Amino acid sequence: MPEQHVRWGGAPHPYRDFSIRAATAIAMGAVMIAAALWGGLAGWAAVVSLIATFAVSEYYAMTRTEHRKPNELFGMVAVAVMPFAAAVYEGGFLARGSATAAESGAIGLAAVTAGLLVVSLVWHLLFRRVTTADTAATVFGAVYVGFSLSHLVLIKGLDSGTELVLTMIVSVWANDTFAYLVGASIGRHKMAPKISPKKSWEGFAAGSIATVAVWVGAYFLIRPATPSLWWYVLIGAAVSAAAVCGDLAESRLKREAGVKDSGRFLPGHGGFLDRFDSMILVSVVTYYLLVVGGVR
Repeated sequence: MPEQHVRWGGAPHPYRDFSIRAATAIAMGAVMIAAALWGGLAGWAAVVSLIATFAVSEYYAMTRTEHRKPNELFGMVAVAVMPFAAAVYEGGFLARGSATAAESGAIGLAAVTAGLLVVSLVWHLLFRRVTTADTAATVFGAVYVGFSLSHLVLIKGLDSGTELVLTMIVSVWANDTFAYLVGASIGRHKMAPKISPKKSWEGFAAGSIATVAVWVGAYFLIRPATPSLWWYVLIGAAVSAAAVCGDLAESRLKREAGVKDSGRFLPGHGGFLDRFDSMILVSVVTYYLLVVGGVR
């Protein structure tokens, strides 16, 4: 997430910066919550597709500052299609035999990813000016952003999927909020000063507690047959760790590219990749922990 401070009279005021960040996050959250509640699987896939397409376009722009030339057409088309492919299979329209929802959704994502890999290799083969770094950036960007965020669609396709998606969104928001507030107030011990200087272990602890609390609350509200309460605690802890790792990973990508923000579209956050960097890893971790825990 972007960490610049808005200044009043030349002095940094993190809480004013927080208010701008919060307003943007609330607006984006309202759109996502509305889509999750009333959009159905197709409507939810459309929102995820839009977010992922904007985010991957920012990723490709960053790679170009490092003199790489990804095929943005291939990558962005694949990313735009991935959530819909997951929704089609997850919804059972193309499922075959006794495949579970998890298996069916994975087929859709795997098919689009395989298609991207094939056309990227053919592109690499036909044009001598295309380097390995160009092809790698094309495929990695689509997998990093599109494949990962498409797990949001797979989560919604599970039993109590809408509630689980909302829990994940709220838990990431709680993690970001409490980590930011506590880190800005009392953060003293730096977590990764060379990658993200303002992140602190105090903020991480506060964010983790808030995230686990959200998942524990969800357990009592959803009352799922599986998994157990302790598995929900584990998911909350894993979500917190994944959110931080996703944030730090994107921060390192930006540092390597020499940019402060991935974009400028979202006030207080920068770009879509800045806003959803945590969600990229969280969606993958959450989905597979739920499936391993017995949710179908």
